[in-house]
Amino acid sequence: MPDTTDIAERVRFARVSETAVSVEECAAAVEGPGSGAVVTFAGVVRDHDEGRGVLALSYSAHPSASEVIRTVALEVARTHPAVVLSVAHRVGDLTIGDIALACAVASPHRAEAFAACADLVDEVKAKVPIWKEQSFDDGTTEWVASIG
Repeated sequence: MPDTTDIAERVRFARVSETAVSVEECAAAVEGPGSGAVVTFAGVVRDHDEGRGVLALSYSAHPSASEVIRTVALEVARTHPAVVLSVAHRVGDLTIGDIALACAVASPHRAEAFAACADLVDEVKAKVPIWKEQSFDDGTTEWVASIG
């Protein structure tokens, strides 16, 4: 198993951001000569949820969110020793088409890159204390936990 220094170096960044996040930035951070696969994910604000029209979202984070997203990324890197990864979650006001969650995982082979990327997305959504308020086209709003 890799030591802690190796694991920390393989997490290129893990952050919560008030500015736009992009898959391109995540992918650029993990690409390298040993990467046979780079798998990316973009969580995009869509215009509907459970049959209701969505106009916009607002994400709010607990003060510990930055620390938690880093811990999640380190755990995924520990679980998948061949990967390099990056992840960013946006907070603040977003509109349809904006990226709320972006990440990239690189590894020598595609199977581990896909598995680690899926784990990363699932763990961020399960553990990072971020909540969204959805604004619907009927004038109502609803708070939804992105955690657990």
